[in-house]
Amino acid sequence: MNSLARSREFTEVITASWARCRAYGLSHSTRPSLEQLNPSESEQLREQHRFLVETTECEVLPYYENILSNSQCMILLSDPKGRILNNWGDRRFVDPDKKPFFREGTSWQEQSNGTNAIGTAIECGHPVQVQRSEHYLKANRFMIGSAAPIFDVDRNLLGVLNVSSDAYLPQAHTLGMVRLMSQSVENRLIVKSYTPNCFVLTFNTNSDNLDSQWSGLVAFSTEGVVVASNQRAERLLDRPLARRTINEIFDRTLADFKDQPDLAALELNTAAGRKLYGVIRRPQESSSVISRGAIQGDLDQAPNVSRHHIRLEDTEFGDPTMKRCIHQARRIIDKDIPLLIQGETGVGKEVFVKALHGISARRNSPVVAVNCAAIPAELVESELFGYEKGAFTGASSRGATGLIRKAHRGVLFLDEIGEMPLSAQARLLRVLQEREVTPLGSTEAYPIDIRLVSATNRSLQDRVDEGRFRQDLYYRVSGLNIRLPALRERSDRRQIVEQIHRRHRDPDQPEALSDSILDLFDHHPWPGNIRQLINVMQVALAMAGQESIDMWHLPDDFLREVQTPGQKPVTTAPQLSESPHVGFDASSALEAGGSAAANILEIYSRYSGNVSRTAKHLSCSRNTVYKHLKQLGVK
Repeated sequence: MNSLARSREFTEVITASWARCRAYGLSHSTRPSLEQLNPSESEQLREQHRFLVETTECEVLPYYENILSNSQCMILLSDPKGRILNNWGDRRFVDPDKKPFFREGTSWQEQSNGTNAIGTAIECGHPVQVQRSEHYLKANRFMIGSAAPIFDVDRNLLGVLNVSSDAYLPQAHTLGMVRLMSQSVENRLIVKSYTPNCFVLTFNTNSDNLDSQWSGLVAFSTEGVVVASNQRAERLLDRPLARRTINEIFDRTLADFKDQPDLAALELNTAAGRKLYGVIRRPQESSSVISRGAIQGDLDQAPNVSRHHIRLEDTEFGDPTMKRCIHQARRIIDKDIPLLIQGETGVGKEVFVKALHGISARRNSPVVAVNCAAIPAELVESELFGYEKGAFTGASSRGATGLIRKAHRGVLFLDEIGEMPLSAQARLLRVLQEREVTPLGSTEAYPIDIRLVSATNRSLQDRVDEGRFRQDLYYRVSGLNIRLPALRERSDRRQIVEQIHRRHRDPDQPEALSDSILDLFDHHPWPGNIRQLINVMQVALAMAGQESIDMWHLPDDFLREVQTPGQKPVTTAPQLSESPHVGFDASSALEAGGSAAANILEIYSRYSGNVSRTAKHLSCSRNTVYKHLKQLGVK
């Protein structure tokens, strides 16, 4: 964010704050008021907010050590009244006569200290940055402050995180870091408070960024009632979540969530039809404390499409569309032609790129993958282009090379490029035109030699038409434009299923899948594509153990999506009851196809393939069950 954009963003906030200061009777020459607590009051304040302080210090700040390594800045944590709870970093940029203002218990409310990052963030309720000259009191104009409020699950203010320094330049990247830190604190507080007794669901728009602090977080009880959520969750779902049931929010039953293994990745469809991806953490009643790094470590265990190295020849088994994509990509990967890959989420774009890199002349140099949707907008430029030491408050004291320079002589893969902020798009365009990159805060340009591969799951041309993607950059990144087919469109589905099974089974598990299971997989619409196939296969293998995979080893959501030949994909199914379906005409329902067919499968799976018990539950004959299971490719 440049200074002009930043000025537009906060001008109204600063103007309103100055008006409040005048109403409080302050003038620019007013001396700051040093409101401190006595030792007993300070101890009481610390005890009152111990959970917030310990969570921030032990579980969030360790991930932002690059801020603490900069000796010219200080991190402050305040309570909702602007009173300092703790501070970290170095006070050397603060004159001795001002150091008491940064001690525990000191208040930074606007009434006593005028416009300042902590006090103004409390008043406006959102992240704010206050430049030197924007402080209402002249005595405070020795620093820049960036602050972000921390809220509890009921959106009550818990405190404020602030980074202050004596820098002279606008600190957009520091503000982005503070926002990220405050979101991290909110997320950790939810997980620590609710994991012992509740299910905690983490979800995002892409399965590759589930470990991002910008993921949605929902905690729900064993009865399925939402008891907590972060603000990101409500933004992703575009609705308030408090006291709603989980099956109101997502197109899944409570039983579906309860049946999910701990930390299993899953696809989600919202009630409004939006597709998301998530990881669920089951209640951990035996532990009331989450150790430092537990959340990050847990998310890192989620299934990953690219866990195994895959050769290019292992990405197609006769499908003509895929074969054409490979042929075209092979011809240009060693030429100075950018490649743009389109395709639905989960078709294996990153796997394809890494396999392509493996047969290129640059295979001994790195392939650097960047998910543009997973990086906060304020940090995209510093992550991509790097920065000099001291380029902004919170910058590493050693500076950073940047991902583009790390890809020198290799391949740079920009996934979800359509989500890149416009400011970063302008810098990227210059880099591609001039073949050199200038880190933030530097005047030195570094030559780069990269092969550029970009990917998107939406139309970039539509983004151009909407004004969200630069047209000149679009023509720079789309030298060769290919579209990877969805799994349901591929003629080699059976071979892909067999390959995924071979790659993920343990040595002591059966080598082959039965024809009935292969038929079942072949009839599936696979809305989540190969990523969904891998997740289903991993669950099935875990459930089967040393047995051959059978239908009752497959996840319930998979069974509900199965389509019979000639029928449209099934997306929902009635929840199973404990009693037989009195008066249920199984034969007529199955002739109609749809959710009833999926329900037959679910009942059959529930009874572990026992046809007699399935027929009894449905109040129909065993022959009827056999007949329709055969139509579904099961018998």
